[in-house]
Amino acid sequence: MTTPPAPGTLPANARAGGDTTGEAAGDTTEPVLPRLRPDVAVTPLRAGLHLRGRRGSVTLEGSTALPALWRLLEEPLRTGDATELDRRAAPGTPVRKALDTLVERLRAHDLVVSAPTGRAADWVAATARRPADTAAALAAARVEVASGAPGGPLAQAVSRALSDAGVAWSHAADLALPEDVVLLREAGGGRRAVAVGVRGGRGYVTAPGSPEQVSSDAAALAAHRPSESTEAGPAAFVALLGGSAAQRLLCTVGGLPDPASEGDDPRLVPGLPAVLVADARPLRADYRSWLGPGLIDADRRARLEPARALAEVLGRVSALTDERVGVLPGPAPGALRQSPVPFASCELPEGAVLAGAARLDLARLEAFCRAAELRLAGSGAGRASVGADPAHALGRALREAAAEAFPAAGAVLPEAHWREHPQASHWWTALTGRLGTPARLTVRRFADEEAYLAVVRGGTDPAAHGPVLGDAVEATPGDAAAFAALSAAAAADSAAQGLVVGHLCRANGAAAALAAADARTAPWEDRGWTNGWLADVALREAALQTVLRRLTGLRVRESGDAAPALVARLRAFGFSVLYGRGEGR
Repeated sequence: MTTPPAPGTLPANARAGGDTTGEAAGDTTEPVLPRLRPDVAVTPLRAGLHLRGRRGSVTLEGSTALPALWRLLEEPLRTGDATELDRRAAPGTPVRKALDTLVERLRAHDLVVSAPTGRAADWVAATARRPADTAAALAAARVEVASGAPGGPLAQAVSRALSDAGVAWSHAADLALPEDVVLLREAGGGRRAVAVGVRGGRGYVTAPGSPEQVSSDAAALAAHRPSESTEAGPAAFVALLGGSAAQRLLCTVGGLPDPASEGDDPRLVPGLPAVLVADARPLRADYRSWLGPGLIDADRRARLEPARALAEVLGRVSALTDERVGVLPGPAPGALRQSPVPFASCELPEGAVLAGAARLDLARLEAFCRAAELRLAGSGAGRASVGADPAHALGRALREAAAEAFPAAGAVLPEAHWREHPQASHWWTALTGRLGTPARLTVRRFADEEAYLAVVRGGTDPAAHGPVLGDAVEATPGDAAAFAALSAAAAADSAAQGLVVGHLCRANGAAAALAAADARTAPWEDRGWTNGWLADVALREAALQTVLRRLTGLRVRESGDAAPALVARLRAFGFSVLYGRGEGR
């Protein structure tokens, strides 16, 4: 459980009171002696010291006298007591010279500061790069606590947290706000604000933004996590949220890093704001990436650049499918068997989406893209192709268009054209040998182009027109045969597991470039290895897309500003949504 600290004393431990105006920050005079940052921890070593804090760390070694010197000087360094320091290390003595050297090393690693005094001195000294500047900004700040219920527990929790930080505040009744939402904004027309809401044991704190933006995001979060209960929740839970909201606003006003940016949480998408999402039972509070309608509406350019590699794409997929703030169900292996075909699935009202691929990460991406396309089609947005970047989306669209336009193009190539391809041989053996599926595979060439269609049908009688188990369009006969056999193996394996599948995705090479972008391929990893094969497929992707565009005549365009909310969210996370044949808006 992550519970972000409120500035100063936590609101849960704050004094009670119903003041309508808080006190301004206290004296910010800087002492002459630099203080050790309050959060710095020290570990004595046999011949040195290791110091670490929020803003840096350093290991000092080389003398067995260092631990003894630290025991002598730590207390005055932590308290900033110059008189006590002069008593323990008089100016001009060897001990004082050693201290001066030590302080300079600590200063170089941002572990000592000329810290201010005042109500929130320890918090400021621990977090601010320039504590005096931050303290001055907080002393000058005036915060307006807007609420439809000024006397409610959430508004009181926010005001207590502001008072504990020594920041002046005032209440403002705003009947347009729900009773379970409080808006913290700079007084006097300032443009920085934070919204906090709590209801039925569920709560949130928006990322800092303009008052209009955070109000819109608050409404979206409340709608996304509805609660039938009208009660706020336990007092400590309300205090946590009120203090966290005050902290986020004061960090913005004081020039401090946003709390969501600290901690190196791998679930957060770099470059996107995050909301604090909290639950009372069980008590849980953590930050989640969120690009709500408030920011998207305020700036249509608010979007990430396309991801450069598959791992980065999947981080964004995780944020978009987050169980608490996501917009789609998450693709996951669940209890699905992962051999011989790695599977990922997600549940939609339109039916379960199942993707099988050469690797689980590729299956997760394919299932997500297909689920997004189905959700868009169900909303009346038209037939779309979703991809991690424009090339990925276009590759998926072109393959589908070619398979539909030319279901039986050209003469069947001899089996020798694909049988020696190691991946085609592997997946064909998995289908017909391990899974025991009677099937036949045919590969045809599109005219005289370097593009091939492979189709796997059930049954072994060439004269019979068996059901299609899998098909693929790729740049070589072997690649097409491999992906078609992989798709057929996924179909056969899902049937053997008794899975009820609404939409079974085709395996294809459109994501090969993303998979190969950051892959470290060993010299011996040829096409017989998945990494080597995907890198090989990626080299031919651009030429294949050129051929398929010429053959199909497919014209695509990106969605415009009038696109549905899901499209706007996908685009904001760097995904591409393409419409073809004049469909979409």
